[in-house]
Amino acid sequence: MKKTLWKTLALMLALVMMLGMFAGCSSSSDADTTEDTETEEVEETTEETAEEVEETEEAAEAEEETAAATDFSSITGSLTMGTGGESGTYYAFGGVLSNYIGQNTGLSINTVSTGGTTANIEGISEFLYDLALVQSDVMTYAYEGTNSFEETGANTDFLVLGALYAETVQIVTLDPEITSVSDLAGKSVCVGDVGSGTYYNTVDILAAYGMTLDDITPIYQSFGDSTESLKDGKIDAAFICAGAPTTAVTDLATSQTVYLVSIDDEHMETLLESCPYYASLTIPAGTYAGFDEDCVTITVKATLVCRADLDEDTAYAIVATIFDNAEAITELHAKGAELDLTFATEGIAVPFASGAAKYFAEHGIEVETVD
Repeated sequence: MKKTLWKTLALMLALVMMLGMFAGCSSSSDADTTEDTETEEVEETTEETAEEVEETEEAAEAEEETAAATDFSSITGSLTMGTGGESGTYYAFGGVLSNYIGQNTGLSINTVSTGGTTANIEGISEFLYDLALVQSDVMTYAYEGTNSFEETGANTDFLVLGALYAETVQIVTLDPEITSVSDLAGKSVCVGDVGSGTYYNTVDILAAYGMTLDDITPIYQSFGDSTESLKDGKIDAAFICAGAPTTAVTDLATSQTVYLVSIDDEHMETLLESCPYYASLTIPAGTYAGFDEDCVTITVKATLVCRADLDEDTAYAIVATIFDNAEAITELHAKGAELDLTFATEGIAVPFASGAAKYFAEHGIEVETVD
């Protein structure tokens, strides 16, 4: 019995020792596993941190490169921009662009009121302006020496920086009986300043209706003067080519009921066939106070041009400052919302300045230059 007891105790002791050994092995294994896991986690964390640091450094470098690329403080000089009448979009938007460019480069740009497109193109040739806003149709006439520029010949003293926004031809009247271009026969009608883009638009539209300036009594005035003449009853209607809404018309609509005359489908087809540089456009109801009907008319592009000898760096800085900051410019003027690289370059028949071409090429758009 004693032997059996001792055998039993010995067996139990051996079993306890074996269990202790297994527990020790298990504890050692778990410890090793924990240490391995912790090591892996530390290594992963270190790798992730390194990647984050690298990404942060790359981002910082990219920001520095961008800042360096858009830092035009070294581009200096004093330039003059020809715009249009003080009540028109050219003058207002041109002023916004000039101020913004001046604040973000080393350039100083003086904005002046002018008679419009033709005066601006001539002003560049006469060294009065370094920059100017012009209609895309009239600048093409001038550069190619066609239409109204046949007698004076081609003018190649300017190049394109980019189209900015759509200009609409608005036939404005306070007379509800004038509902068609044909109704203008025998009426006193403002056709814009002499040689302005509006003047040529008037001639083209009248021609589509089989009419000429001889069929109306043409009055040559700026936007502001024409709306004042409408208000005073001195004229019956006015042609105004500007981005809608136009300040002069908006002001008129605050005190008078304004009507816009549409171009009907038949005559629109005739007009576009003879003048393919135009495009049809609808001015929506509500554009002006009390204006409750859509108006179908034509559009051209308000385009920024420069002296043909403007240096490449200056041209590049101007274009980059405008198109890289469309949102900021929109906060200053509604027309900034129309700044678009595709719109700026499509359908332009006049060559671009090399600095402008460089900017657009960086954004995947190739344009024609004189080189």
